[in-house]
Amino acid sequence: SKIIGPAIGLKGKVNLRMPHESLLEEVFGCQRGCLGGLCVSNIPDGTKVTVILDQALVENDAVKKIYSHPADNTLSVGLSTDDFVAYVNSNASGCDVHVVDFSVDPSVAVPAAAAKNPQQQQQSSKKSSKKQVEAGKTLLALRWKKEEDFAQWYSDVIVLSELISYYDISGCYILLPWSYSIWECIQEFMNVRIKGDLKTKNCYFPLFVSKDRLEKEKDHVEGFAPEVAWVTKGGTSDLASPVAIRPTSETIMYPTFSNRIQSHRDLPLCLNQWSNVVRWEFKDPTPFLRSREFLWQEGHTAHADHEESSKMVMDALEMYRATYEDLLGVPVVPGYKTEKEKFAGGYRTTTVEAYIPCSGRAIQGATSHDLGQNFGKMFDIEFQTSSGGKETAWQTSWGFTTRSIGVMIMVHGDDKGLVLPPRVAPVQVVIVPIVSKACTYQEINPYCQEIANALTKDDSGIRVEVDDRTIYNPGWKYNHWEQKGVPIRIEVGPRDLKERSARIVVRYSGEKFDLSFDSNDESTFGETISKKLEDIQAGLFAKAKEVRDAHIVQVTEWKDFVPALEGNNLVLTPWCGGEHQEWEEWVKEKSREESLAANNMEGESETTATSVAAKTLCIPFKQPDLPAGSKCIASGLEATCWVLWGRSY
Repeated sequence: SKIIGPAIGLKGKVNLRMPHESLLEEVFGCQRGCLGGLCVSNIPDGTKVTVILDQALVENDAVKKIYSHPADNTLSVGLSTDDFVAYVNSNASGCDVHVVDFSVDPSVAVPAAAAKNPQQQQQSSKKSSKKQVEAGKTLLALRWKKEEDFAQWYSDVIVLSELISYYDISGCYILLPWSYSIWECIQEFMNVRIKGDLKTKNCYFPLFVSKDRLEKEKDHVEGFAPEVAWVTKGGTSDLASPVAIRPTSETIMYPTFSNRIQSHRDLPLCLNQWSNVVRWEFKDPTPFLRSREFLWQEGHTAHADHEESSKMVMDALEMYRATYEDLLGVPVVPGYKTEKEKFAGGYRTTTVEAYIPCSGRAIQGATSHDLGQNFGKMFDIEFQTSSGGKETAWQTSWGFTTRSIGVMIMVHGDDKGLVLPPRVAPVQVVIVPIVSKACTYQEINPYCQEIANALTKDDSGIRVEVDDRTIYNPGWKYNHWEQKGVPIRIEVGPRDLKERSARIVVRYSGEKFDLSFDSNDESTFGETISKKLEDIQAGLFAKAKEVRDAHIVQVTEWKDFVPALEGNNLVLTPWCGGEHQEWEEWVKEKSREESLAANNMEGESETTATSVAAKTLCIPFKQPDLPAGSKCIASGLEATCWVLWGRSY
């Protein structure tokens, strides 16, 4: 009592006692001898409870697990310290949570408010793997704010929103149902366009490729050589020849193209596969953005002439633009890659580039490649023309990966967790019943289900879930679904049941309003929610585009280039042409040198995936007017176009 009283701000003589058994049952839903930290999930709404956590447990790295009764002393559950703290915080919504040091002398006990300030905490956290909890403060499920430490915030969000779990092989991650459902939404959106607009059929090719096949196209294999994973053993025996795990499928698929294409009547041949890819990255891995195994879609086509293949390249890129902007709500810049940045072995590469506001970095969203006839010549993909001659096929390849999920998270997420665009949200509307002693689940659940049925009536397409779990209180559920980014929450309490209404809460804006529910006119309620979902989708895109547009700046002199980068901007400059690769390298090294100096840094790790150097992102399709006589910002040669630069993931 002498330690806890001052620590939580109680004045005068403090004499804490065990509660009566009836109070334990009423507040925590347990009997005497069964009370533990996990019982906080049973605390009724509106009940004031102070939760005390022992600092020796919370901040001691030697403590691997904390065991507690869930509500019955016949069972103990062990959780890691971080998981236990997150669980208590999530389930103690509205309560005061304090960390108390019980090792101090009670006669000189220091109030918890005297603990480290947030700035000191942030600095100390750089030296450890987890952020220390500030004593005397309410714990937050997300321990980092997006603007405070973007990288740590991202790591928190993807785990706490149940998108991924870590695996014991570096750079490999488990996609949990929530993230895989998002990927399925993307697949569904794209498959309609792949099969319809692009007239391409899905198929599947093997994971492995022989060494001879992989090395057949010299430029291609040199581009991927550092990332190729090789299988050298089968069981305990060495393989006669190493087998590569696909980094991409050109060399796997094109021998089949050669066999299937004999005549102009066999063209076009358009195939797509949804598969996994392994690229053994040595740069710092980041879930979704840069991993050693990832999921993707890759399309491969062969055509009779370059005009037709060029159209396929642009149609595929348009599909990617639509996927980012119309589905994920992320604005992108379409354009051509320079010669230095194009796909290894290809003729020309097109791309869509996204912008991440908090880091000021760009990220390549997806690419569509014009392969020309290079791979056709390597793999003998020839056809007999209508006039009886022989000609090499013109080819394309285009791909879109689970990186897109990471881009969406970083663009839309906030300090509460994910913010999902409705079109890609696995659950678009969650209904949370609010119960009390006067209004039980049995009374309110039928009304909640009635609302859910109205929203899904006539195949509306709205994805709805009623959270009728009895082991969690409404406050915990609010936090849970906010973290997971569900676009709309519908709260239904005793008053709503009586008045035939519901409280609507919009995730991305925080907007709240009451909406009447008339069982004789259910369509009005459903139409209002449908319209709100479309408004949310449009609002998220508009907000992201406004921010992105404000961070694309034009620079015509080198002295302004690095300062523009330091302002978290993408930079448009006059350029002498993508064929001048030596000047791209000059800009990369010069911008690194000046950026390091500006930030008082001696250097950066060779394995960093977030270099301070700038690189070309693309030559945008949409070009600003280029004044006559404009000079390249690097070489001083006459400029032929504008090129977009940025720091990139």
